[in-house]
Amino acid sequence: MNIFLKQKLRQKRQWRIRKKVKGTPERPRLSVHFSNKHIYAQCIDDEAGSTVLFVSSRSKDLREQKLAANLKGAEALGKSFGERAKAAGINQVVFDRNGRRYHGAVKIFADSVRSAGIEF
Repeated sequence: MNIFLKQKLRQKRQWRIRKKVKGTPERPRLSVHFSNKHIYAQCIDDEAGSTVLFVSSRSKDLREQKLAANLKGAEALGKSFGERAKAAGINQVVFDRNGRRYHGAVKIFADSVRSAGIEF
């Protein structure tokens, strides 16, 4: 399959999801992105257009763990994200899977954030 076609289809999925999923100050949007090496997650308030909380596998305190974009890395980053969100006063989020299927590392990440006490 042509790489540009794959990118176009993913972009369409992202737009379709973002039409329905909006972040508010009380319930920000939790967007997760997996690159080939790293994982990035952020809580976004779409009304203000600002990022409330950002965590990645490249963060200073998580860099020592050498987290990869796999199941173990997704679980560890999800727990860390959940703890930081609780500390920031975020109890509820809307999950944005960013055009990816809800299985594998995305599902593990979401489950570990839930286990930290954040409601979806």
